[in-house]
Amino acid sequence: MTFELGVYSFGNTPRLPDGRRGPTAQAIRDVLEAIKLADEVGLDYFGVGEHHMRAMPLSSPTSVVNAAAAATHRIKLSTAVTVLSTDDPIRVFQQLATAASLAPGRIELVAGRGSSTITFPLFDHDEHDYDMLYASKLDLLMAVNSGENVTWRGPHRKRPLQDVTVFPRPEEPLKIWLGTGGSPESVYRAVELGLPMFLGILGGTPEHWARYGHAYRAAWAQAGHPAEQADIAVAVHGFVAESGTQARSTYLEYEHRMMAEGSAELGRPAPSRADRAAAYGPDGMVFVGSPDEIADRILHLHGLLGHTRQILQMDIGGMPQRDLLRGIELLGTKVLPQIRAELEKP
Repeated sequence: MTFELGVYSFGNTPRLPDGRRGPTAQAIRDVLEAIKLADEVGLDYFGVGEHHMRAMPLSSPTSVVNAAAAATHRIKLSTAVTVLSTDDPIRVFQQLATAASLAPGRIELVAGRGSSTITFPLFDHDEHDYDMLYASKLDLLMAVNSGENVTWRGPHRKRPLQDVTVFPRPEEPLKIWLGTGGSPESVYRAVELGLPMFLGILGGTPEHWARYGHAYRAAWAQAGHPAEQADIAVAVHGFVAESGTQARSTYLEYEHRMMAEGSAELGRPAPSRADRAAAYGPDGMVFVGSPDEIADRILHLHGLLGHTRQILQMDIGGMPQRDLLRGIELLGTKVLPQIRAELEKP
């Protein structure tokens, strides 16, 4: 299977010259510009995340996927993730099936519970139903994706569905990934449901995450699933610049700002700059450096984990759009060719 490289974004509200945040509408326009460039420079995938914050305002990933489907030619597009616990699985399917009508074979979905409960009061859900809502809605999403004439009942709906077909229908079922931050329960849920696993990673070491890959594949084989369908993808923070020194100094400034502001908004303590800087090294899981460094580190992780896709979140903390676009260009023109050349050696 060909290794795929790409980018993901939650939106990145720009900063004004006086330091205040600019319009959130500009963040959405910037994401679409970045997706178009990623398509042009040959990247394989762009993931559109979901957050509901002023700094990261991309709250409707399916809307952006539809816009990008009409504006690109070859790149795969996906939500990354859809916070399924507080969304409607039928509407999510309909919206992405619409995108798949515009971009056949290029639309996917990463379904997650969400890394916080911030969306529960927003959409009038009970936080105590966190896991029930996710499990029930994921089951319904898989049912409507699998075919027509669905009969289904589950705890999140008052009325069961009886012989219902959801339209439009994509020409082939959407590829649905289970998004997880690495909880063992999620790993085994992915296996139980026969779903590929998308790991969202903010810390740890390559060796630590390799253990999750081994556990997933061992359980997958024990369940009797076809070995070639045991896909693992990885989403990490990262940034590419012409030199490693430039990449690290630029990214640390914006990543620390993002984490400090986001943690404050969620009422959590923020990691220190020193802790984050330590994660930028070869033993960490933040992929920041020159094109050669990034290629080497992705290949190292691939050798341990055997993942088939890796995506980087680069646009954070009000990073200027020009820096993001240059990073995407380097990722597509410098990093990806090195990875492909190495993996295609006989």
